[in-house]
Amino acid sequence: MSERLDGSIFGAGQPCFGCAPDHPFGFRLGFTRDGDEIVTRMTPTEQHQGPPGIMHGGLVATLADEVGAWACIAALGKFGFTVTFSVRLHQAVHIGREVEARARISKAGSRFVDVEVKVSQDAQTRLTGAFHFLLLGKSDAEKLLGRPLPQGWSSFAR
Repeated sequence: MSERLDGSIFGAGQPCFGCAPDHPFGFRLGFTRDGDEIVTRMTPTEQHQGPPGIMHGGLVATLADEVGAWACIAALGKFGFTVTFSVRLHQAVHIGREVEARARISKAGSRFVDVEVKVSQDAQTRLTGAFHFLLLGKSDAEKLLGRPLPQGWSSFAR
């Protein structure tokens, strides 16, 4: 797998809200490895808020889901579809201050992968979560999507 850890590995124009480098209003996340963890950082802006000054809780969960999915891509070379997740928001995430999200695979099987995620801000844990991903082969992924799998994604199918 390429060490470039962002949505550009799937090809130009891919639509992911979390990682597409050219998404018009997405997170545009990039990722790095830190031992057995995948790490991303972002600074939420006013467009990410729910209550004034606070990042919308659903977007904090989206950030956690995205870093969890990238743990599958980076560690296994496969993309996973989120099946279930459970998160706990410990504290609010404030806009205008950097957030760090970390994920590591806790259990990997041939079809399912469990990932633990932690989101921090100002050295304090803001979210912890457990994500369960399904790894699909090309034909099953195409069935789920209802269309052919984009060429850039094919090499990441199970």
